[in-house]
Amino acid sequence: MTGIKTTGEKKMMLFTGRAHPELAKEVAAELGVGLVPTTAREFANGEIYVRFQESVRGADCFLIQSHTAPINTWIMEQLIMIDALKRASARSISVIIPFYGYARQDKKHRGREPISARLMADLLKTAGANRIITMDLHADQVQGYFDGPVDHLFALPVLTSYIGGRVDRAKLTVVSPDAGRVRVADRWADKLGAPLAIVHKRRDPDVANQVTVHEVVGDVNGRVCVLVDDMIDTGGTICAAADALFANGAEDVIVAATHGVLSGPAADRLKNSKVSEFIFTNSLPTPSEVELDKITVLSMAPTIARAVREVFEDGSVTSLFEGDA
Repeated sequence: MTGIKTTGEKKMMLFTGRAHPELAKEVAAELGVGLVPTTAREFANGEIYVRFQESVRGADCFLIQSHTAPINTWIMEQLIMIDALKRASARSISVIIPFYGYARQDKKHRGREPISARLMADLLKTAGANRIITMDLHADQVQGYFDGPVDHLFALPVLTSYIGGRVDRAKLTVVSPDAGRVRVADRWADKLGAPLAIVHKRRDPDVANQVTVHEVVGDVNGRVCVLVDDMIDTGGTICAAADALFANGAEDVIVAATHGVLSGPAADRLKNSKVSEFIFTNSLPTPSEVELDKITVLSMAPTIARAVREVFEDGSVTSLFEGDA
C-alpha cells in the first residue's frame, strides 16, 4: 500500500518524476511509504504522457521532481503530473523541488528581460500546485512569487555537520567566492564558529570584459578554507576563487555547495583543481562524467522527509526554515 492513513482517514501519497528517482526512493524509505507506480513516456515528437496507476482521490499528494538537465523536459513533466493529480481529484498537491529551475532569473537586470523565476511559480500554480517545498533558493525573494505556502529548507545543518567532523575548527576559515554570497557565508561562519574571508573579483582596467584579479579580503595564510555557495554550475567562479586562496597561502581548500549543477566544463575544472574535496547534496543527480573521487554527496532525504511529514500532519517546519534541524 502506498498511502499512509492517519486519524480521520487522511492519506499521503508520494510520487516522482523521472528526473531524479534515486532521491525520491530515499525520501520514500525515510517516510516508510512506497512511490505510487506511474507510467511516463514520450511520444515520437517529444510530447510527454503521464498516468498514475492508483487512485489519488482525496489524497494529500507529494510530487518530487528536481529540475536537472534537460531542465525544460523535467519541468514540463512535472507540470503535466500536477495537472493529472488535479484532474484525478487529489485533496492537495505539494510539489517538492529540491533544485528550483530558473531561480537565477529572479529580477530584471536590463530592459526587455523576463523574470523567469516568477513565470515558473505561475506555471506551477496554474497547473494545480497548492504548496512548494524547495531547498536553498538562489534568491530568497522567489518564495514570494508563488501564491501559496512555500517551505524553504536549508542544507546548512547537513553540510556543516559533515565539515565540522572532518576539519580542525581552530584552522578553519569560511570563504565567500564573491561579494554576492557573503550573507550565505556569514551563516556558515556563525554555525562553525569560524572567521570569514571574501574573494573579491575586480576587472583589470587594461583588459576589457574580463575578470582578471581576485583579491582575498581576510587572512587565509596557513588556514583550511571552506568555499561555500548555493550552487556550482560550470565551476569557473569557484575554481578561480580556490586558486586565489592557494596563492594567498591557504593550506587546503574545500568547496561546499547545496546544488551540484555541474554543466559543460565543470568535470575538467573540478578534476584539474587543487581543491581537495567538493561537497554537494543529492538535490541533483551527479552527472556520470563528473563522478570523481574527491566529490562527496550528502543526502537531504531525511530533511525532505521530515518536512513532508510535518506538512502532512499539520505540524511545524519552522526549524527546517531556520537551518536548525
